[in-house]
Amino acid sequence: MTVKRIVSNFQVGDIAAARRFYGDVLGLDIQMDHGWITTFGSEQRMSVQISFATEGGSGTPVPDLSIEVDDLEETLARVRQAGLPIEYGPADEPWGVRRFYTRDPFGKLVNILVHR
Repeated sequence: MTVKRIVSNFQVGDIAAARRFYGDVLGLDIQMDHGWITTFGSEQRMSVQISFATEGGSGTPVPDLSIEVDDLEETLARVRQAGLPIEYGPADEPWGVRRFYTRDPFGKLVNILVHR
């Protein structure tokens, strides 16, 4: 048996808010939309990972979601332009990533990172 995909499902009351954050700000594509569920993703091949943590590193809380991007500064600018809070960082971490935390429209703590 091989795990082919892991999908996070979040119950929300406003899918349009998800479109604004995950689509407009982060640039993910809509891969499925049935009205009651919308799935965002990328056509790029992604690895399957699931993490379990006692902290978020550097004394931060454990984020609900981690998203790796190719250009952290551009993503940070888009998050700021959207008026979203920066809750941590940007910071260069000793384990080789540069990252910041923000919250999505539903209060989920999102760790946005790039490997250096």
